[in-house]
Amino acid sequence: MNLDIDSPYPLTDEQIASFRENGYIKLKNVLSLEVLEHYGKIISAEVQRLNTMHLPIEERDTYSKAFLQVINIWTKNDTVKEFCWGQRLARIAKELLGVSGVRMYHDQALYKEPSGGVTPWHADQFYWPLSNASTVTVWIPLQATTMEMGPLAFARGSHESKVGRDIEISDESEKKIGQSMREQNYPLDSSPFDLGEVSFHYGWTFHRAERNTSEQARAVMTIIYMDEHIKLIQPHNKNREGDRKAFASDVEVGEVMDGKMTPILYSES
Repeated sequence: MNLDIDSPYPLTDEQIASFRENGYIKLKNVLSLEVLEHYGKIISAEVQRLNTMHLPIEERDTYSKAFLQVINIWTKNDTVKEFCWGQRLARIAKELLGVSGVRMYHDQALYKEPSGGVTPWHADQFYWPLSNASTVTVWIPLQATTMEMGPLAFARGSHESKVGRDIEISDESEKKIGQSMREQNYPLDSSPFDLGEVSFHYGWTFHRAERNTSEQARAVMTIIYMDEHIKLIQPHNKNREGDRKAFASDVEVGEVMDGKMTPILYSES
């Protein structure tokens, strides 16, 4: 069985330049069918075990309609930890960011159920009390993801935009950020994901996803990486304060994010 999650993935200079210019990149054949089936089965079981959202979709708010969200599964299951600590994905993140090494910020499973709603426009780093923009999320579909399932869609180049960085994911963000992306002429890249294809996007890249109109759950695992030297800043909203408590309770403001929840996953320093 090919469970390779550690060998290097051959990134080209053109791919790295594309990521930095556009704010994201989609890479094919990063993970094998065997890897996705083996770890995906365990991740899905943990999502089912740890999920706390049990309301019917029609009774949920916009955020809760978008997906079932389970965070920091790596701390609850050793096999998921093995996957999240895989060197292949971490090394890609390090090379795309152009830093000496990367830490984990956290993992999260995002399962968009059949009939699951729109994931509104947002930028992830709104939630993160981190000192710079050397952050990246890898979005890992655990199956081929058709347009009907609601694949992640990116506003190309939007990591350079300062408009909308102060809006949490909501109906308001869908409306206001969507309008801003159109006014600034950021092209929308919305396309399916092949099996084994993953995407990496900066923390400040604006993105969204459509509804899941298929009969299959869109199962996705994500890992958020950050520069190994990044520091904790004073949280300025309730969301960032919540993140500090969850992921950096043992780190002082102004210090490197070197806590028990934020291990270095790959480093060449």
